[in-house]
Amino acid sequence: MKKLILNFKSKDTKKIKNPKNFLGGKGANLSEMGRMGLPVPPGFTISTEVCKIFYKDKKKLSKKIINQIKQELKTVEKDVSKKFGDNKNPLLLSVRSGARVSMPGMMDTILNLGLNDKTVDALSRKTSNGRFAKDSYRRFIQMYGNVVMGVEGYHFEELIENYKLTKGVLLDTDLDENDWDGLIEDFKKTVKEKSGKNFPQDVFEQLLGAISAVFLSWESNRAKVYRKLNQIPSEWGTAVNVQSMVFGNMGDDCATGVVFTRNPSDGANDIYGEYLINAQGEDVVAGTRTPQFITKKARKSAGVDALSMEEAMPKVYKQLDQILKKLEKHYKDMQDVEFTVENQKLWMLQTRSGKRTSKSAVKIAVDMVKEKLISKKEAVLRIDPHSLDTLLHPTLDEKTKIEVIANGLPASPGAASGKVVFSSDEAERLNGMMQDTILVRVETSPEDIHGMHAAKGILTARGGMTSHAAVVARGMGRPCVSGSSEIEINYDDKYFKTASQTIKEGDVITIDGSTGRVILGEVPTVQPEISGDFSKLMGWADGFRKLKVRTNSETPLDTKTAREFGAEGIGLCRTEHMFFDEERILSVREMILSKTKEDRAKALDKLLPHQKKDFMEIFKIMSGLPVTVRLLDPPLHEFLPRTDKEISEVASVVNLPVKEIENRINELHEQNPMLGHRGCRLGISFPEIYEMQCRAIFEALCELKKNKVKSAFPEIMIPLVSTEVEIKLMKELVINTAKEVQNEKKIKVDFLVGTMIELPRAAIKAGDIAKHAEFFSFGTNDLTQTTFGISRDDSGKFLNDYLENKIFSIDPFVSIDEGVGDLVKIAVQQGKKQNKSIKLGICGEHGGDPKSIKFCSDAGLNYVSCSPYRVPVARLAAAQSELIKK
Repeated sequence: MKKLILNFKSKDTKKIKNPKNFLGGKGANLSEMGRMGLPVPPGFTISTEVCKIFYKDKKKLSKKIINQIKQELKTVEKDVSKKFGDNKNPLLLSVRSGARVSMPGMMDTILNLGLNDKTVDALSRKTSNGRFAKDSYRRFIQMYGNVVMGVEGYHFEELIENYKLTKGVLLDTDLDENDWDGLIEDFKKTVKEKSGKNFPQDVFEQLLGAISAVFLSWESNRAKVYRKLNQIPSEWGTAVNVQSMVFGNMGDDCATGVVFTRNPSDGANDIYGEYLINAQGEDVVAGTRTPQFITKKARKSAGVDALSMEEAMPKVYKQLDQILKKLEKHYKDMQDVEFTVENQKLWMLQTRSGKRTSKSAVKIAVDMVKEKLISKKEAVLRIDPHSLDTLLHPTLDEKTKIEVIANGLPASPGAASGKVVFSSDEAERLNGMMQDTILVRVETSPEDIHGMHAAKGILTARGGMTSHAAVVARGMGRPCVSGSSEIEINYDDKYFKTASQTIKEGDVITIDGSTGRVILGEVPTVQPEISGDFSKLMGWADGFRKLKVRTNSETPLDTKTAREFGAEGIGLCRTEHMFFDEERILSVREMILSKTKEDRAKALDKLLPHQKKDFMEIFKIMSGLPVTVRLLDPPLHEFLPRTDKEISEVASVVNLPVKEIENRINELHEQNPMLGHRGCRLGISFPEIYEMQCRAIFEALCELKKNKVKSAFPEIMIPLVSTEVEIKLMKELVINTAKEVQNEKKIKVDFLVGTMIELPRAAIKAGDIAKHAEFFSFGTNDLTQTTFGISRDDSGKFLNDYLENKIFSIDPFVSIDEGVGDLVKIAVQQGKKQNKSIKLGICGEHGGDPKSIKFCSDAGLNYVSCSPYRVPVARLAAAQSELIKK
C-alpha cells in the first residue's frame, strides 16, 4: 500500500507531482513552509486519497489507515517530546480539513484534542496555569460535542452566557478556573443528554472520531452548496491535517490572529489583519470577541484605542512582518495567514492565497507585475473571470440624500438594497420570487452559505474584517457590513434596533460595503468608473487572446455599454425584442391575427420604419464592426394578446369581432410552441415577415451610407434551420430583398447570410447546410434543450436532483455539456470541410461562461458572444484559454 499519510517534514512530499491534489492546499502549504524553515508546529496530512477510500468503505477508517495514523503520531510525539494521552506531559492536537482549493469555514475543525478528565490536570500542572487548561478543555468538549456528536452549538453558548450573567461579567476571559470546572461538568451533561452518549475519555477514540467528522463534513450541506456555487468537483475529497497544538490562550503573552499580506478589499500593499490576545483561532473568525488591529497605522485610521500587535508585541510583530514578506515572495501572490503566539513564540498555522474582492485582485495582479514578482501572463491567468462581474456593476450615488442608521466594518465592497431578512431560508425563498434581500445576522455561520448567495448583501452585528461573513462575502462578490455593534437583533420578533430606528423584516435598507454604512430605504446607484488597473489588465488579456468577443444586444444602451467594455461586434441581435414596445405590439398582433397576405402587409408596413430606425441606431454605434441580426425566431403565441382588454384593442384595430379574434388565438395555439411554428418555419409560411425585416436592414444601411456615416457590417442569421432546403430558400429571400433595395436606392451594400445551429439535425447535417451558409452561430441554449429534451424554463424543478445524484456535474445550461459539445465539433468539422472560409461563433448564454469559452477556443470557433456586462469576463477567459494551451 503506497503511503497515504505523510508527515509535514517527509521528503516524499517533494516528489508529489501535484501536491495540492494529494495533500490538499493546507497540507501542501504546511509542508512547504516547513521546508522554508518557518516555525510550523509538527504534524501530518491524511491525504485526499484516504477521503475517497473512507467513502468507499461505508464511511469508516480501515485498519491499515488507523495503523498508519498511529505510526505518524509517534513521529509527532518524538518531535515535540510529548505523549498523546499522557498523564504527565500530554500532546494535544488540532484536526483540520484541507481541500485542494480553499473553502473557508465550509468544513469542520477540532482543536485541543487529547484532553480528558486526567490530561486536563496534567496540562494544568505542566503549565502552572489551571485556568488555561480548563478553558482549553471546555472549548474541546464544545467543539467535539458539536462537530462529532451532533450537539447544537447554542446549547453550550447558552450555558456560558447564563453563567456570565449570574456572575455579573461580560467576557469569557473574565471567568476563572473554578468557573470553567462547573461549566465543564455542565457541558458533559449536555453532551450525554443531547447525544445519548458519554463524552469520550479515550484520546485515540477522540482522534478517530474527529478525523471521520472532517471527512464527513465534505458531504455536509454547506460544503455541497459551496462546491456547487464554485464549481468544485465532489470527487476531489478533502485531506485532514493533524497537528500538535500551540496555544494562544495561555495568558497575556499569547495571541492568535489572521493576517493578509495585502488589503483584500482594495488591494493596497499594506498588512491587513486582526489578532486577539489570550485567545484561540475560532475566537477571531467566529466574531465572539472584537479583535484588534495588527498594525499601528490600521488602528489609528480606525480611531480605536486597543493596542495593535505592532505596539503590544513589537518583537513578534517584526518576525511576523518578515515571514509575510518571505511568503509573498515565495508564493508570488497575496497570502492569507493564520498564526498563534505562545509565550511570545510565533507559530505559523496556515498560509494560502487570500480571498479578495475583484477590485483588489486586479490591483494586486497589476502591482505585482510592476514589482517584477509575476509576468503579465501570470497576472492574466491569476484573475478569476467570474469575479469581474462585481467590478462592473453600479455603486451608491453619493449625491442622493441618505439617512445612515448604523455603521459597521466595510468588510466587502459594493452597495446593495433589499428587504431585511433574518434567516438564510427566507433569503433563498424571496430570491426565488425575484425579490432582493439583505441578510441580517448576529454573525453568519457556514450553515448560512445558501442565504448569503441568495441575498444581495450581508449585515452582521458581530465579527471583524476576517470573520466568516467577511471572507465568504468577499469570495462571492457580495457587499458586506460586519461587526455593526450599533444594531441589536431580535430573531424571535424579527426586527433589529439602532439608536434611531426599529427595522422590521421586509423593510428595505441599503448597505455600503465600501464604507460600512447601513442606510434606511433604497438608494440610487451610479455606473462605476473602470480603473486604470482594470484597463491595463484587459489590454494584456487582449494581447494574448485569439478568440473575438462580441455581445448579445438589441438596444442602443446595451450596445454602447458593450462597446465600452470592449465588444468587437454584435453576435446576436434578437429582432423580436424590438417588437414588444407598447407602440409596436399592436401592429405585431395585427400582423399575426390577419387572415390575408394583404392585411399582413398593412401591419408590416407600420412596423418597417420602427425596425429601420432601430437598426440605424445599432449600426451607427457598432461602426465598422460586424452585427449578426437574427430574423424573427420565437413562436407567434409569445406576441398574442392575453387579457380581455388587449383582445378588444386588437379587435378594434383589425375591425373584427372579439369572438373572431378569440377563435383565431385558439387556432394559433400550439401544444409545444418552442418546437412548433417558429424560426425559419415562420419565414417559409409568411415570407413577407422576413422580407420586411431584411428591407429594414438594407434600407438602414443605404441611408447611413448615403449620409456618409460609417456603418456596421451586417450578418443576417436564419434561425432554427434543420435542412439544406430551408437555408437555400431563406438565403434566396434575403438576396432578392437586398437586390430590390439596392436597385431602388442605387446604393450597393455588403452582407453575409448564415444560420444558427441550434438543432441536433443541423449539427449532424452541417456539411449540407454550409453549402449555403457563410457563417454558423451556435445557439447553445436551444441546442442544449433539444439535445437533452429538457426545457430550460422548467428544468429547475429537477435539475438539483440530477446534480445531487451526480448525473450532471454542472447545470448544462451554465456550462456546455460534452454531448452538446460533440455536436458543435461535428458541425465545425463538417462546416469547414464544405466551406474553408466559414465564420464560426456562439451566441447562447454559454458565450459568457469561462469553462465554455475554453471549449469554444479549443473547438476552433472565431468568436463568442455574451451579454454586455460579461464582455470583459469573456475577454479574460478567452486570453486564459489561449495561455493554457501554451
